[in-house]
Amino acid sequence: MEAMATSYERAFEQRPAVYAAWQQLNGAIKAGMVLRRYELVTLAAARRLRSSYCSLAHGTVLAEQFDAPVAQIATDHRAAGLDEVDVAVMDLAEQVVEDATSVGDTDLQRLRDLGLSDEEIMDVVLAAAARCFFSKTLDALGVQPDSSYRELAPGLRQVLVVGRPIAESEQHK
Repeated sequence: MEAMATSYERAFEQRPAVYAAWQQLNGAIKAGMVLRRYELVTLAAARRLRSSYCSLAHGTVLAEQFDAPVAQIATDHRAAGLDEVDVAVMDLAEQVVEDATSVGDTDLQRLRDLGLSDEEIMDVVLAAAARCFFSKTLDALGVQPDSSYRELAPGLRQVLVVGRPIAESEQHK
């Protein structure tokens, strides 16, 4: 039995080549990063973008695969008990989303001083910038997070829904 397509997969049905290119780009970005860092960066970017879908998706990965205190991280990552590197990469992701032109040498040096290589810094920037494309595409097309996210614990669901509400039921075309 074939699995039901997610709302975001259905959103790209008219442009399958774009979706395939997105998967390739996102895979290349993820390949250069430790998965936990990718998820933290993506959650920070998604929340700043007010993308419920991406916030829910990546918050769920953090909770399930890394037993991360996602509600605390989503509420205030600086006070969630994360280490300095995690806080710094999430700060950079938010800055890239908010105003990439404001990122300067001082911001990047902070990450270098914490031991990140230029390649690792580039990966953070790429993950945040790529999230802008994907999240904005979904939101501009009116895509709601899949109704399966309603199964999350209410407190977690509340902090991860930062834009569009979760769909009441599965949306079909």
